[in-house]
Amino acid sequence: MKTIVDYRLSGKRVIIRSDLNVPIENGVITDDTRIRESIETIKLAINAHAKVIVMSHLGRIKTEEDKASKSLRLVSVRLSELLGEPVKFIPHTRGPEVESAIASMNNCDVIMLENTRFEDLDGKKESNNDPELGKYWASLGDIFVNDAFGTLHRAHASNVGIATYLPSGIGLLVKKELDILQGALQNPKRPFIVILGGAKVADKLGVVEHLASIADKVFIGGGMSYTFLSALGYNVGSSIVDPEKIELCKKIYEQYKDKIILPVDIVVGSSLTPMASIRLASISDIRPNDIGADVGVRTMDNLRNVLNGAGTIIWNGPIGVFEIEKFNTGTRKLLDYLAATNAKVILGGGDTAAAAIRFGFKDKFHHISTGGGATLELMEGKELPGLAAISK
Repeated sequence: MKTIVDYRLSGKRVIIRSDLNVPIENGVITDDTRIRESIETIKLAINAHAKVIVMSHLGRIKTEEDKASKSLRLVSVRLSELLGEPVKFIPHTRGPEVESAIASMNNCDVIMLENTRFEDLDGKKESNNDPELGKYWASLGDIFVNDAFGTLHRAHASNVGIATYLPSGIGLLVKKELDILQGALQNPKRPFIVILGGAKVADKLGVVEHLASIADKVFIGGGMSYTFLSALGYNVGSSIVDPEKIELCKKIYEQYKDKIILPVDIVVGSSLTPMASIRLASISDIRPNDIGADVGVRTMDNLRNVLNGAGTIIWNGPIGVFEIEKFNTGTRKLLDYLAATNAKVILGGGDTAAAAIRFGFKDKFHHISTGGGATLELMEGKELPGLAAISK
C-alpha cells in the first residue's frame, strides 16, 4: 500500500485527511493528543513544498445549533501553534471561498477546511459517502493522504469518497498504527494476553472470537462481562446485559473456556452515580437491585497473576465505570499492573486511552492507539473501508 513518501509532493495540492476529533469543553481543547499525532505527516508535506489542505471531522452534527460548538477554528489555532506554521482556516466545507483560497496557495502553505460533518446536515452527505461530495472534494487536490486512523472503519466522503478519484496513500500516523497493531496480532511475543472491557458486548463479540483463536488468555471485564456471566447462569441483578447476545456469549465461552477469564467478584452499586452505596460481591451473591460497576479484589488478583510474565498485552475497553471515583479502582490498578510489566503493552483508543491519560499513564506504554472503532475492527480481522479504498 502506498504511503505519503511514495509521492512527489512539491507544488502539488495535497489533501490530508487527519483525525483532529479532540475533546473541547467551554471553548478549551482538553486533550490535544490527536493533533500532536497528526503533526508528523503534515510537516513532511510542508517540508516537501506541497500545498497542504487539511480536512477533519469534529464530533457529530445533528442540528444547525451543533455547528457553533463543533467548528474546527479552535483546532486550527492549536495546529498552527504545534506546527510553528500559519494555518489558514476556511469556515466552509465547499464553495467559492474554499476554491479561491486553494487557488491562491503557495508551496508550503497550510489551509484547514471546516468540519467535514457540517455536510451531514444536508442528507448526511459526509457520513453516507455522497459520491458528488467526494468528487467535489477530490477536485480540490492532486494527491490524497489518509492519516485519520480513527476513521478508517468508516466509509465517508472525506476518506473513501476522495480516494476514489485521486492518487492516494496513507500518512505516517496510519502507517505507525498498522505496523504496531498488525505486528502484535500477527506475530505477538507470548504469552499473548488480551483484556477487553467497555459497556457494549455486541460491539466486541467478533473481537472476542477472533482474538481467542490467537491469544493465550482473554480477560473480559466491564459491562460486557455481565452478559457472559448471565449466559453462564449467574444472576447479575440490574447490571447491563444484552439479552439478544446471551446465547452467542454462551457458545463463545464454551468454545474458548480454557482461554476466557471472567470476574469472580465485582463492586456493585445502588446506582451508577457518585452518591451510590456500594459493596463487594461474589458473582454468586448479586442481589436483584445491584448494578455491576467495577471488578473486585479477587478478580484483580487473578488478572495480575495472568499478566505476570506476559510477552504481549492488548487492552481495549475500561473494566469499570472509571469516570466515577467509587468505581475506578479496577481500571487504575490495571494501569498500575501494566505500567510495571516488561511486556509490550498496547492500549486501544477511545475510553481506554482516556482512562490512561486521566490517571497519568499517557507515556507509560509501548503504544496507545488513536483509534477506537478502527482498532476494534482491526482486532476483529475486518477489512477497513478507508484502507480498502486506497488499496484499490
